[in-house]
Amino acid sequence: MSSRQHDDNSTSERPLTRGAPVSSARQPGGLRIIEGGGQRRQDEPLVSRDAVARVLMEAGVDLLLRRISPARAAEIEHKVDRVLDLFDRVDAAPLLMPVLRRHLDELEALMRETRQVRAPARRGG
Repeated sequence: MSSRQHDDNSTSERPLTRGAPVSSARQPGGLRIIEGGGQRRQDEPLVSRDAVARVLMEAGVDLLLRRISPARAAEIEHKVDRVLDLFDRVDAAPLLMPVLRRHLDELEALMRETRQVRAPARRGG
């Protein structure tokens, strides 16, 4: 048994009805629920920092679920870091845009390959 006197996940202190007020101590700090129904987002073109960041999150999930190897995850992370750095550099020097585009294309190709490699590991739902 834990030495804690009460469980933070206990429902005895929290009302189960939706309309009940929640104290400010219990509100999540800066987190919000994103409605999505659990469907996987279609592969989006990598045209923004946000899209590139989502690639990194996708790779992290795949690594945690052991759908990709640590080596592949590290390669994706390296390419994402490079692309994000290039986004910053293009802001200061727009002439670097073709270099950024080339790296974005390489990252998209790596992610297509990664999705094909992991596809057999998916389970039907």
